[in-house]
Amino acid sequence: MSRALVTGCAGFIGSHLSERLLADGHEVIGVDSFEDYYPRDQKEANIVDALESDRFTLVEGGILQLSENDSQLRGLVDSVDYVYHLAAQPGVRASWGETFRVYSDNNVLATQVLLETAREVGVEGFVYASSSSVYGDTTVFPMREDAPCAPHSPYGVTKLAAEHLCRLYTRNFGVHTASLRFFTVYGPRQRPDMAFRRFIESAMRGEAIKVFGDGLQTRDFTFVSDIVDGLVAATAAPAGTVANLAGGSRVSLVEAIRTLEDAMGQPIEIEHVGLQAGDVRDTWASIDVAQEALGYNPKVGLAEGLAAEVDWIRTRGQA
Repeated sequence: MSRALVTGCAGFIGSHLSERLLADGHEVIGVDSFEDYYPRDQKEANIVDALESDRFTLVEGGILQLSENDSQLRGLVDSVDYVYHLAAQPGVRASWGETFRVYSDNNVLATQVLLETAREVGVEGFVYASSSSVYGDTTVFPMREDAPCAPHSPYGVTKLAAEHLCRLYTRNFGVHTASLRFFTVYGPRQRPDMAFRRFIESAMRGEAIKVFGDGLQTRDFTFVSDIVDGLVAATAAPAGTVANLAGGSRVSLVEAIRTLEDAMGQPIEIEHVGLQAGDVRDTWASIDVAQEALGYNPKVGLAEGLAAEVDWIRTRGQA
C-alpha cells in the first residue's frame, strides 16, 4: 500500500482516479480548490464515495494558496509516495484575453511550485496530466510524442510549458516525472462545458445541439476509465516519459453524434455554428509509447462509453 496525492481530486478525472487508488488499497490525500469554473455542488458530488473511505483525506485549497504556508504544502507532499497532478484551469476557448493569467498561474506556476516541493522532499513519482492541445493544428497523423508541438490556444501553451518543467526537473534534479497527453476524455462526471455532456443534456431537453463548424472534424475519443488505467501505470514508467493516452481510433464529430443517437434512442437535431478560436481540426494519437512504457491498452469503445455517460446523466436527472 502506498500514499498518493491527487490534485484536482474533485474534478472529472481526478475523482475517478481517487476512487481507483482507494479501490486498489492505497491511501489518498486529495487536494482541490473548488474553482468556480462550474458549480461546486457538482464537484462535491464527484467525491461522495471517496469521502466515505477512512483512507481518503480532502484538503481544500489551490497549490499556490497552500504554498503560501510553506510547511503546509511541503507537509502534504512529504507525506506521500506519489503525486498525481491533475489540477488545472481547463478549457481551450476560455483561455484567451484577460483570463490567461488564471491559466498561467494555475497551470504553469502551480506546476513549478509543486515540482519544486517534490524535488525538495524526494517523492518516488510525479505524474502530470497534460493534453493533446500541445500539438496544435497539425496535419501529420497519427500524432507522435516526438513530433513538433505548436499549440493553437493559450491553454495548450500552458500545458506544454508545464510539460517542459517536468522534463527539466527530471533532467536536472532527478525527479521521476511522467507527462501524459490526454485525448478528448469523456464519460460519467464530465464537466458541464464539455461537448458530449452538452449534447446529451440539450437532446434530453428536446433542443438542437450546437456543433462548431461542419462537424467533419475528427477526434480521438478516450473513455475516462482508460485514462485512469494509464495514470495508475505511469508511476512505473521510465523517468521523463511523455506519452499519449487515447482511445485508439479517429472518429468524426458527426459519426460520434450518430453513435450518441443510438445510445440515447432518439434523433438529435444539429445546429451548426461558427468555429471557435483555438479549436483544432483533427486529433488522432499514436499510442505506441503508452503501450510500451505503461502497458496501456484502451478497453472501452465509443458506443459503450457514450451509453455509460447517458446513463449517468439520466440517473442523476441532470438534463
